[in-house]
Amino acid sequence: MPSKKSIIFCLVIANIFSWSIVFYFTQADGLEVCFFDVGMGDAIFIKTGRGNQILIDGGPNDKVIEKLEKRMPFWDRTIDLIVLTHPDKDHLFGLTEVLEKYKVENILWTGIETNTLLGEQWEEAIMKEEAKIWIADESLEIKIADNQSFNILYPFERLEGRQVSNKNNTSIVMLLNSAGHKVLFTGDAEKQVEQWLVEKDIDLGARILKVSHHGSKTGSSMEFLEAVQPEAAIICAGADNQYGFPASETLANLNEFGITILQTSNYKNDICLIQKKNEPFSLLSRTR
Repeated sequence: MPSKKSIIFCLVIANIFSWSIVFYFTQADGLEVCFFDVGMGDAIFIKTGRGNQILIDGGPNDKVIEKLEKRMPFWDRTIDLIVLTHPDKDHLFGLTEVLEKYKVENILWTGIETNTLLGEQWEEAIMKEEAKIWIADESLEIKIADNQSFNILYPFERLEGRQVSNKNNTSIVMLLNSAGHKVLFTGDAEKQVEQWLVEKDIDLGARILKVSHHGSKTGSSMEFLEAVQPEAAIICAGADNQYGFPASETLANLNEFGITILQTSNYKNDICLIQKKNEPFSLLSRTR
C-alpha cells in the first residue's frame, strides 16, 4: 500500500506532465518573429511554438547577443539555424559574436567571396563551428513544421565562390509560410533583383514585408510592392542614421499602397509579431 506522501508526489508529477502536453499542442503551430533594434543593420529572430530558433542576420555590432539573451531561456545556448543574407558588416558582424557564444546547428548563406577581414573571420568561424552548411538557391526549402516552411526565392542559382561587385544583389530573399500566412525577407536586395523576381512570375504575395536595404531608395519599387501586396512593412534602420534611411521615395511608395509602416528607428525598440496557431500575425510588442 503506497504511502499518502508518495501518492501526492505522483499526482503532482502527473499534473506537471499533463500541463506540458497541453502547452506543447496549443503552442506547436505558433510563431514569433522579432525584428531587433540593433541600430543600422538587420537582425531578425524567429521562434517557433516547438522551440526552434532561427536568426536572420546579426546586425553591425554585438547588440544582438543582449537581444537573444532576453528572448531565449537563460539555459538555452543552441540556435537551430542562422542565415546570413549577404556578408556586409551591418548584417554579418553580430553573427560572428553569436558563433562564439552559441552552438549553431545549421548555417545558410550564399558562399560568395567576401574579400574582407570580417568575411575571413566569418568563414573561419563557421568552419570551426562544424555546423551543417547550406548554400542558398531557389531550389531550397526549409521545413520547420508540417505547416511552416521557408522557401528560398533568390538567388536563382548557387553563387558559392563567386566574386561580386554588389553584395546587396546577392542577398538571400526568402519567404516564410506559416499556415498560409506569409512574411517576405529581402536582405538588401535592390530594384534589379525585385524586377527579376517579378518577371519570373514568382508568387511574392505576403502579409508582412521586411523592407529591403533599410528603406533605401535602391529598393521597394512600385512594381515589386504591387506583386507582394503586403499589409505591413518593417523597416530596420538606426535612428538619425547618416544615410537618411528610410528614404522619402520608399515611404511614398509604401504609403501609395496604404501599407502600415513600422520602423525600428521610430520606436528605438524591437518590433515583435506573433502568430497564434493558424491565425494571422499580430503586433506582440515594441519592447526592449
